[in-house]
Amino acid sequence: MSKKYSLTENKIEWYGKTLFQIKAEISFRNVNKGDLGGYIEKEKNLNQDGDAWVSGDAWVYGDAQVYGDAWVSGDARVYGDAQVYGDAWVSGDAWVYGDARVYGDAQVYGDAWVYGDAQVSLKASFTKGWFIGGDDTGKITDITEKTGTTFWKNQYVLGDYEITPTEEEKSLSGKKVKVELDGVSYTATID
Repeated sequence: MSKKYSLTENKIEWYGKTLFQIKAEISFRNVNKGDLGGYIEKEKNLNQDGDAWVSGDAWVYGDAQVYGDAWVSGDARVYGDAQVYGDAWVSGDAWVYGDARVYGDAQVYGDAWVYGDAQVSLKASFTKGWFIGGDDTGKITDITEKTGTTFWKNQYVLGDYEITPTEEEKSLSGKKVKVELDGVSYTATID
């Protein structure tokens, strides 16, 4: 199997770490063979499988990982033990670090920071705020109370934040479906 990307000799030195610009070795998604991407410290930071990519002036370093079909772009920073995966996007001046996870269809961009043990996995965009995991110290706001959903249980935000739904969740509850198996038709109602 051929590699999706290689490390170039273009590099940035940052607090004792060397980050290398990546170059696409094959065409995939919106990336053409030969395109230069963003900067990573080592191949462990960006999986060779899937359509994950780091572009622009984005940096991924430390033990951070980007994989699946996730994209990190703009001036975004992903580091520490953070993970960005699934169809997630991290862009703009967003930072994801610590043990944070951004996944699913989540979009983190603008000046948003996601860190600590925070996990962002909703079909929503996060454009402002510092999302952290852990217990409420009294200086941070429990997002559950602000959004009215238990999805945010144990997730907190420090400072101002914006959460914008990018897609309405569609329920199939009460819908009838028809399935044919081995020539026999079945009708069912979804709970």
